[in-house]
Amino acid sequence: MLKKISVDQLRVGMYLHRLDGAWIDHPFWRTKFVLSDPDDLRKLAASAVKEVWIDPGQGLDVAPPAEPAAAAAPPAAAGRRLRLPASPAPAPSPAAGPTPAAPSDASRSLREELQQAAAICHRGREAVVSMFNEARMGRAIQAEGALPLVAEITQSVRRNPGALVSLARLKTQDDYSYMHSVAVCALMVALGKQLGLDDDALHDAGMAGLMHDLGKAVMPLEVLNKPGRLTDEEFAIIRSHPERGHALLLEGRGATPAMLDVTLHHHEKIDGTGYPNKLAGEDISTLARMGAICDVYDAITSNRPYKRGWDPAESVARMASWKGHFDPVLFAAFVKSLGIYPTGSLVRLESGRLAVVLDQNPGALVSPMVKVFYSTRSELPITPKVLNLADPACNDRIVGRELDAEARFPQLNELWAEPAALRRGGRKTG
Repeated sequence: MLKKISVDQLRVGMYLHRLDGAWIDHPFWRTKFVLSDPDDLRKLAASAVKEVWIDPGQGLDVAPPAEPAAAAAPPAAAGRRLRLPASPAPAPSPAAGPTPAAPSDASRSLREELQQAAAICHRGREAVVSMFNEARMGRAIQAEGALPLVAEITQSVRRNPGALVSLARLKTQDDYSYMHSVAVCALMVALGKQLGLDDDALHDAGMAGLMHDLGKAVMPLEVLNKPGRLTDEEFAIIRSHPERGHALLLEGRGATPAMLDVTLHHHEKIDGTGYPNKLAGEDISTLARMGAICDVYDAITSNRPYKRGWDPAESVARMASWKGHFDPVLFAAFVKSLGIYPTGSLVRLESGRLAVVLDQNPGALVSPMVKVFYSTRSELPITPKVLNLADPACNDRIVGRELDAEARFPQLNELWAEPAALRRGGRKTG
């Protein structure tokens, strides 16, 4: 029978079933494991988690109360009070699923959502690092441990798809392998939301996105992080990651058919030239076709050891030109989920001003919210100002994308995502 106890009652050898409280405060990427490392106890004691559920059937129970002191205790002991562990009060067993997320706040501002998204990115990175490390050490992956993370990402994307998706794009080169999983999870949820998937299917899409690159955990780091062009032999190693990830999920616990499918087939192409099975068209599942789009978008918009990431709007335009690569219907839905000019894109306005895209206006793909900050006529910065290009009173419009955004304007990200959110998400600011 499960028991709810306080953190200070935990001891090595207990089977941790669930942590109470918000997932964002949890020190582990998963629950449901035997506490075997004293350092894990220290992490829990230092966290905001106050109570946990244990399963005495799979590990140690609560320590029995200490014997009361004898009536005629020696003088040296008489002044000491023994701190006895309280017996846990009977409590209902927790539900099998993750702790329900806080109700969605549709009125939350973009600024507030960026702050929450930054916290999710930070904890998400820690979770994926832990998961990859366990895979490298040969431990079986418990996929259900990622349920709380996917729930947090889904709630954020439901409130504002652009916040988490755009912030996750700003990963460092060292973070790429980990944050890529978080970003693809968010992109899959955003695309699924655009497609009208129900809650169960949306959950499957997010879990599949988070796990899709698990095979990268067992790739040689000198190949995975090589700054130059890969040799044919090295490329063959990297191309094995879908099958390696698929095998890791099969060896673990809690992997769904959707997770297995997307992990194995997210590098297949509609024209049959992908890998590992050269599947084509309808032979590739809808979720795997979604995964292919989300995986590529995050890859090309991110800074890598061998190249600088492309501007979001430039990336959408380039992907649209790759015939035979993506499902055209799903790609059109993907563009609608992000916008033709995704958040963070640098655009040129008819007035000659440059602006960064802040947020999307549903139903007005070419008229997002933007912040102008530079005049191409005077070649000088101007006082930043927010414009809603969909407002009938606004007499300006986008006339094109502006390339080399980060090289020309190093502080561009701070114009759409405040420095506090960038720092909380682990991004450097000027």
